[in-house]
Amino acid sequence: MFSFSQNFTTKKQSIKMSWWQLAAVGAARKPLNQENVALVVGITGISGNSLAEILPRPDTPGGPWKVYGVARRPRPLWDANHPVEYIQCDITNAEETESKLSPLKDVTHLFYATWTNRHDADENCEINAKMFKNVLDCVFSNAPRLQHVCLQTGIKHYFGSFEAFGTAAHDPPYTEDLPRLDAPIFYYNQEDILSEYVAKKDGLTWSVHRPGVIFGFSPYSMTNIICTICVYAAICKHEGAVLRFPGTKESWSSYSVASDADLIAEQEIWAAVDPNAKNEAFNCSNGDVFKWKHFWKVLAERFEVECGEFEDGDRLTLLELMKDKGSVWDEIVKQHKLVPTKLEDIGSWSHIDYLLGIENPLDTMNKSKEHGFFGYRNTKSSFISIIEKLKVSKFVP
Repeated sequence: MFSFSQNFTTKKQSIKMSWWQLAAVGAARKPLNQENVALVVGITGISGNSLAEILPRPDTPGGPWKVYGVARRPRPLWDANHPVEYIQCDITNAEETESKLSPLKDVTHLFYATWTNRHDADENCEINAKMFKNVLDCVFSNAPRLQHVCLQTGIKHYFGSFEAFGTAAHDPPYTEDLPRLDAPIFYYNQEDILSEYVAKKDGLTWSVHRPGVIFGFSPYSMTNIICTICVYAAICKHEGAVLRFPGTKESWSSYSVASDADLIAEQEIWAAVDPNAKNEAFNCSNGDVFKWKHFWKVLAERFEVECGEFEDGDRLTLLELMKDKGSVWDEIVKQHKLVPTKLEDIGSWSHIDYLLGIENPLDTMNKSKEHGFFGYRNTKSSFISIIEKLKVSKFVP
């Protein structure tokens, strides 16, 4: 039995990442007759989308990869060009999961990058543990060549819920050896389940990845902060309004860190194929810091709106600012011939209010670098790149 607390020791690139050429990855190259087959659960999510883009590339470590992608909803048009076998499946349903995933007998690597949200922490623990267990039950029973399980959790491992932040949290910067909190956090349940399953299969390895606030493309993600604030900025532009900051003074002026979704995918692939990364938990952030007071100006420039400053007094929230804007968004979509979306589906207002309501805790990438992963991102370049991708893909004007 292993423990997840053991063993410690500028421009966004879209085609090749320099870490692919590192000697540390060389040992991971597979013989040509040993095909790696990835099952990505959460393929349309903010991290799963990056895995869908990167895994099939011919120069990806461990490749060429065959990729199965699982998501609850029908395959979106923006995902249609990814060379993956798409499987629509509700993994909360054990019978459906068995029916849809049991034929995938050639899977060698499981990338689990999904979650769902319920009203309280106990319910979150129960449903997210059930989903993960349903997938593991099926893959373990039907995929004899399974070699590695990659579990993506997050930085809430160190502070619990956003509501409880600052009360029971560890003191940042966060390192992977910090003990668990005495709080219901579904990441802990998932790690325990993974521990039980890995103990059943000789030679099976694992990795756990803990990103923070993720900067990525997926319009289907319930945690997509850039997509949400772009929609807000587009509405401000349409109405000739100032781009007011819907957050706290701490969020506005303190240092923050972000995790580029492509960087997360790179780290997860590295951990799947490099012996130096086996059976470890890793933080994953870009390696620099930023302030929202600076990025807010960048956002305003990209949408050609007047940039607001932090406002004292009662806090603004996106949930309040956007509560009657559904028809306005419908007008914007029609006027600019955007991909048809409803405001409630493309904007994660309450989640972003949480993110902009706290002083973003910092982590460290030292452990990851000590084990041989040197990937990084310039967060400002990442921020701009994703805004432009959302524009080019016609999700925002």
